[in-house]
Amino acid sequence: MTLPRETKNFIGHDTLARLSDNIAIVSANGEQHSYGALLAYTERLAERLEPRALVFCLAQNSVGSLVGYLSCMMNGTVPLLLNDHLNPELLDNLMALYRPQYLWVPQDNIHTAESRDSVVEMLGYSLIRLSDNTGYPLHPDLGLLLTTSGSTGSPKLVRLTYENLRANAESIAEYLSIDSSERPITALPMNYTFGLSIINSHLIRGATILLTNRSLMEREFWAFLKQYKATSLSGIPYSFEILKKLHFFDMDLPHLRTLTQAGGKLNDDLNRQVAEFCRKAGKRFFVMYGQTEATARMSYLPHEKSIGKLGSMGVAIQGGAFSLIDEDGNTIDKSDTVGELVYRGKNVSMGYAVCGDDLTKEDENEGVLVTGDLATCDEDGFYYIVGRKKRFIKLFGNRVNLDATEQLLKGITPDCACTGNDDRMLIYITNEDLTKEVRHFVAEKTGIHPSAFDVRCIDAIPKSSSGKTIYTALAV
Repeated sequence: MTLPRETKNFIGHDTLARLSDNIAIVSANGEQHSYGALLAYTERLAERLEPRALVFCLAQNSVGSLVGYLSCMMNGTVPLLLNDHLNPELLDNLMALYRPQYLWVPQDNIHTAESRDSVVEMLGYSLIRLSDNTGYPLHPDLGLLLTTSGSTGSPKLVRLTYENLRANAESIAEYLSIDSSERPITALPMNYTFGLSIINSHLIRGATILLTNRSLMEREFWAFLKQYKATSLSGIPYSFEILKKLHFFDMDLPHLRTLTQAGGKLNDDLNRQVAEFCRKAGKRFFVMYGQTEATARMSYLPHEKSIGKLGSMGVAIQGGAFSLIDEDGNTIDKSDTVGELVYRGKNVSMGYAVCGDDLTKEDENEGVLVTGDLATCDEDGFYYIVGRKKRFIKLFGNRVNLDATEQLLKGITPDCACTGNDDRMLIYITNEDLTKEVRHFVAEKTGIHPSAFDVRCIDAIPKSSSGKTIYTALAV
């Protein structure tokens, strides 16, 4: 049984039909697909999908990948979006743990195609039915699963509802003033919550998405951006470091009118450079804050405040609210006082899953997310992130659990410790001969470029009397 049209999902049959003549997608090779064509693709695929089944979608920024995601969403089939280059061993572990009934995978993915028969092939993708998997029961509100730390192969998933997706897409579209004239270009993967939110928030407004797997470092990306007159570009802090190296601020891009940044804190110097460039060039620059646990975004800094409130993550999105609490859980009312950031809104997920049985769990968060980030709030109500309470860092936009990474490394060397900050992980070991092996191992397991990892050899890992690592004794 499919979902009632327009009642639960963030986008449905009637929405796509109403926008039928609009161009929804321009692919990297220049092919254009209307919303009507997108609807036809999704309906064709939905005929072969069982509602309320679990589908592992190996995602890329392509029409086939997008159609698979939308078809699942519109049919009431629950997708888990994964990187199409996910380490095969990690993929097999997730499959064993969650028992998906289907795979939606690129046809050239040898690992997933071996000894399996496809149910349907279209747009460069294959739908594979896993007949041996009976699947776990799914909560009726469960709409989408995303990884919390896919880079380390953690089985922990975020359970998102249709209401989470709808509320967040509408809020983002509202504060960015998105309409059908927009043409965002995909510089982030769609299995990443920030990248997916760009797609969702533009689809509901009938915009045209410029869909490409090319990176900022490739000439083809910029040729595509210029030829189809992209109106917005989004990135993580590392993206803006690349833009600076590419002399982006000297480029002539009259049609590009909006830049957005999330995925970690941008350093103040580069933040100011981007903000001043946009002000002089008549463009808008939005700094934002979010987590997968809140679907995508929780705050934005209005572009008019990008210089006056430099370094701020801004204010809560429409329908959301922030507060700060002390170590005892008491609300902090005094301005410029550090506390743990708490968010309330309809985009807060139901909670986590760490195994298949968790997919039927009720809403554990009930609209409240204790973020684990430390922040302050100024007298004007603008929030500033000052640190993290838990041991997470973001490497090129991917949130990485330092403790989980250490556990992976213990298979190579028991004497190790991981620290770091956004876009750089420091890995301490005691055997210098393992330096190259450790860097290669972590890069392979995470799918993150080796330049993000700085492996250092020291005499001994500092330990407390109870045997716990003393991270404060390690230089950052």
